[in-house]
Amino acid sequence: MVYRFKLVSDEVSNFSREYEIDSSATFLQLRNAILDSVDYSKEDFNSFFLCDDEWQKHEEITLEDMGSSSDQDIWVMGDTPLNELIEEDGQKLIFVFDYMTERAFFMEMKESYPGKTLSDPICVLKRGKAPAQNIDLEEFEAKIDQTAATLPAEDLDLDIFEENQYDEEDIADGFDINNLG
Repeated sequence: MVYRFKLVSDEVSNFSREYEIDSSATFLQLRNAILDSVDYSKEDFNSFFLCDDEWQKHEEITLEDMGSSSDQDIWVMGDTPLNELIEEDGQKLIFVFDYMTERAFFMEMKESYPGKTLSDPICVLKRGKAPAQNIDLEEFEAKIDQTAATLPAEDLDLDIFEENQYDEEDIADGFDINNLG
């Protein structure tokens, strides 16, 4: 079976990639296809996270086993075939490519093609330029501060988040990958 994934960034609105990859390929093969298609170095540590429909992170698939002593399963990219964790169209994933700033790509398994196979993953659609792989931490913090400074004071009203004082309708419904092009 072949899976088709769409990948987008919340940093660059006109950027997207689509990949086709055999369901028996590993997360490491998917990682390498992504990094190759956006011209990123493979030297940095990164992870995939399986997400629910609201983009909440659940299982992590890491580049290397970091020797965690938790009771949770450890999923390593090179040892984990996609079909072991991805079972249906619409599965959402986050690919964290910059751990220092938690910058990531948002992914969704758009469809599967039963009865087809691929020997190597391929990028079947490239649109736009990927965000820079690494950014200066001081520059990143300055952008956050600048963005906060330009917001009207009423947008910064954090009183709604005081303990037991918020209305769930005031919190965004989530992130929709289909509205990003």
